[in-house]
Amino acid sequence: MSDTIKQRPGPMRLVDATQYPLPPAAWVSILHRLSGIIMFVLLPFIIWLLDKSLESDISYQFLADVFIGGLGVVPGWFFKIVVLGLIWSYLHHFTAGVRHLWMDATHSVSKQFGRTSALVTLAVSLLLTAALGFKLFF
Repeated sequence: MSDTIKQRPGPMRLVDATQYPLPPAAWVSILHRLSGIIMFVLLPFIIWLLDKSLESDISYQFLADVFIGGLGVVPGWFFKIVVLGLIWSYLHHFTAGVRHLWMDATHSVSKQFGRTSALVTLAVSLLLTAALGFKLFF
């Protein structure tokens, strides 16, 4: 009798979950959450950038110099990388949000539409990030 009874698997661990291939919609969902966390965590940096850029002409020039020469021991390219991360997080969060609003408004919940819209979301956010990153670095 014990030969026919299958052993019940134990609880799934996070390491086990990483072995499964995720569909594009799952990646968009995970990245949507991650981009929201990035924007929230870097909110003090965003406020500092806004404050320095609007305070005066001198503080705006200071901010421009930070992106070129750095600030203290932190090089300028580091600030550009952080801003590029913010650009990506905003653009991905925005495009994924538009995707969700579109699905809610049109009730487009098919598997094929979910896959296609997820791939479009990833492509649009990465292409726009690359375009703005090119402008930021060159």
